[in-house]
Amino acid sequence: MRPADRSAPRLRRAASATAVAIALLAGLAPAASAAVREAPGAYGTDAGRRLDRTRLQAGLNAIQEAGVYGVYSGVRDGRERFDGASGLADTATGRKVRPDLRHRVGSVTKTFTAVAVLQQSAKGRVDLDRPAGDYVPELLPGERGRKVTVRMLLNHTSGIHDYIGDAFPSLLKGTTESLDEHRYRTIGPAELIGYGVARPQLFEPGTSWSYSNTNYLLLGEVLRKVTGQDPERVITQDVIRRAGLRDTYFPGPDPRIRGAHARMYESFYGIIDPPRDYSDYNMTWAGTAGALVSTPQDLNTFYRALLGGDILPRRQLDQMRTTVDVKDETGAVAMRYGLGIYSMDTPCGPAWGHDGGVFGAGTWALSSPDGSRQFAIGYNLMKYQRLNEAGTAFDPHPADAAMRDYRDRSLCGTTAPQTPDPAAKNRPSAPSAPQAPSAQGPSGKAPAAPRALPPVMPALPGPLSGPIR
Repeated sequence: MRPADRSAPRLRRAASATAVAIALLAGLAPAASAAVREAPGAYGTDAGRRLDRTRLQAGLNAIQEAGVYGVYSGVRDGRERFDGASGLADTATGRKVRPDLRHRVGSVTKTFTAVAVLQQSAKGRVDLDRPAGDYVPELLPGERGRKVTVRMLLNHTSGIHDYIGDAFPSLLKGTTESLDEHRYRTIGPAELIGYGVARPQLFEPGTSWSYSNTNYLLLGEVLRKVTGQDPERVITQDVIRRAGLRDTYFPGPDPRIRGAHARMYESFYGIIDPPRDYSDYNMTWAGTAGALVSTPQDLNTFYRALLGGDILPRRQLDQMRTTVDVKDETGAVAMRYGLGIYSMDTPCGPAWGHDGGVFGAGTWALSSPDGSRQFAIGYNLMKYQRLNEAGTAFDPHPADAAMRDYRDRSLCGTTAPQTPDPAAKNRPSAPSAPQAPSAQGPSGKAPAAPRALPPVMPALPGPLSGPIR
């Protein structure tokens, strides 16, 4: 039986399995806040770490051959650049991807939002340790508004619940119909914040860590209050334009992406089969938490400017890179989350950046601590992984191993060890290509009733919440 044909009960069992890798890393206590900790790394310019364009292109080809429809990427080492792509932008027409396609970058948006808040902090308009309720009392009232600080919103230690499940209510019932029902809906941040705030507090503010998109919509409203402007306009003026980005913008309620872009296909772990095209989508449901459109090249330019000290004063950049440890289900540190940016270990030392995922679009952008060595990648098939027979964890997927190898090759050069692929002897089937997909579904009619899925399945994942490590 193909993984996509598994029964609903087996998928539902995954919701209660503690080993499922998509549990959003929720409820895992962070270590005490730590200042920037840069372990000695192997970043450098010796011959073993120079850009090998042939091998980088082979790495992109390996991701595509492992089952991802299309991948596009930019890699930089000082002034050296590699821009590459592999696979299809449109499975119906056979159009090829290219390196500079515009793309929905999901939660990478959070770094941009955090930078805008820290810029206001540098101007004395926002105090990171002041109660968030002082700025937005109508959205975060009462005792919670007095306990949750702006810093807790930035580093996800607020304990405020994510709004995603209530914004797409069928997910709470174990199905995906609401992804289609709300494709063209315009929804405001106050309504979305209300969903998250109405849920019980996950933990006492400041005592644990849980990724919540509600935090970053609240930060957008803090920006609105202290500047008197729309937060997306503030981020555009003060962050996007200051960094010199040409292909990065907030789409507002427009469901289409301006300019050249790939179609974006969502599998939802085999629930949507064949994967459905969600490249047209009203992204007001993500806002300052995840609505941004960009390119791999723009993301590299942004993170280089940020980490090089060109966008924030040194004091605010140091605050941004003050982190809490986030541990996986085994107790190992999976990443160190700062203020809208995280650090994770690579074979050549720590790397800084963020990842993002929305329906049909995945993104990952990481840089060396000084921004000199960088990689960014976009891909247009999401949640291609499959649960194991017991419904307790994901089967190893070759695309995940290929993605890690490409990341390490991009950041570390030929000195990077190759990740063993435990799936090599028993590779799971890649999702079947959709047949002439449309906005309404493969047949042009309303989509058929989807299979059930675990109610804990995130629609907008937390960082590293999927199997890619």
